[in-house]
Amino acid sequence: MAKKKKIKTKKISKAKETAREKMIGQHIGYRYDVNLVPDYKKITPFLKKYVQHMGWDDLNWLEDVHMGYEEGRPAVFCRNANGWVTIPKKIKLPDNQQDRDMIARELLVKFQMSPRHPLVDLKKAYKKS
Repeated sequence: MAKKKKIKTKKISKAKETAREKMIGQHIGYRYDVNLVPDYKKITPFLKKYVQHMGWDDLNWLEDVHMGYEEGRPAVFCRNANGWVTIPKKIKLPDNQQDRDMIARELLVKFQMSPRHPLVDLKKAYKKS
């Protein structure tokens, strides 16, 4: 009888696979559920205008932006500032995840365009005249 060869399968380490998920404190849902890819019928008026102004056909980099939670409060993670932007308490969030994600995307863009964004101070400090 011939010995059967064991086929070794290389598994991606769970630590590497979920490092970003651990950092943001939630699962990246669209990796598992294609239904979480943005539904463009739910795009907010601001985002629609923004995407048109930028000349894009889609949300592009905003597709992986989802509503998360920071210390129990709804928030969106800003990679540029490397921190969470909490959603103002006055905003009533819808029950639908797609709608919450669209609100998160809109607030992220508004924060990144805001004079309060941390990169504005960096630009002022290091801009060459």
